[in-house]
Amino acid sequence: MIMERLQKILAGAGVASRRKCEELILKGKVEVNGETVTTLGTKADPAVDVITVEGKSIGAEKKLYIVFNKPKGVITSASDPQGRKIVTDYLKGVTERLYPVGRLDYDTEGLLLLTNDGDFAHLLTHPKHHVPKTYIAAVKGVPHGTELDKLKKGILLEDGITAPAEVEYQDIDPEGKHSTISITIHEGKNRQVRRMFEAIGHPVTKLKRIAFGELFLGNLKRGLYRHLTKEEIEGLYKQARIAGKQSKPEKRK
Repeated sequence: MIMERLQKILAGAGVASRRKCEELILKGKVEVNGETVTTLGTKADPAVDVITVEGKSIGAEKKLYIVFNKPKGVITSASDPQGRKIVTDYLKGVTERLYPVGRLDYDTEGLLLLTNDGDFAHLLTHPKHHVPKTYIAAVKGVPHGTELDKLKKGILLEDGITAPAEVEYQDIDPEGKHSTISITIHEGKNRQVRRMFEAIGHPVTKLKRIAFGELFLGNLKRGLYRHLTKEEIEGLYKQARIAGKQSKPEKRK
């Protein structure tokens, strides 16, 4: 028998990220051989034990990795109680249950990853890995270089100081009414890019994510998706692991 932690089995079967699977266990929504399990660390053998989540049996699913160009006004979620458009509404022909890797705001468009590989999602979204994400932001006014320097060094928000960002001008209105700026961040705080520009007095009017790590949106049209290549998947895994190693504090000699 090959015994594994229950949350790892669930994540590997594409139920959700490992963290979300832990929440499902704690809420009593997981059963093993007909018995409810609420203790993290419980082990099972997926080849022998019958494992169900909310009454549905899990099985080995084919792993899918998709990049989607999310339109503005779409919810980054697998469901929405208010009945608004969700990202999976656009995945025509995909029968597997897919979950977003991280989030994009309702008013933000651009590159969004979706997968049923919980370990993959966990690796890319874990705070210690700091996988870079690049956005194109249209903002009110034209931030001076000293204001952009604040973003480059890290700026204080209500939930802490941001990590240093990479910022470049893309386009500047001659009348100074608006400008377009490229910004690369290494975290995933809620509405982070919008709050960073608000903090320097230049609110965002339009925001689009164009890259996640070394994966670029390219010419993928709004509302469409494509499957990642094997090389792209391996590249994201590699980048996340390297970033994770670089984020570890050095040991004192």
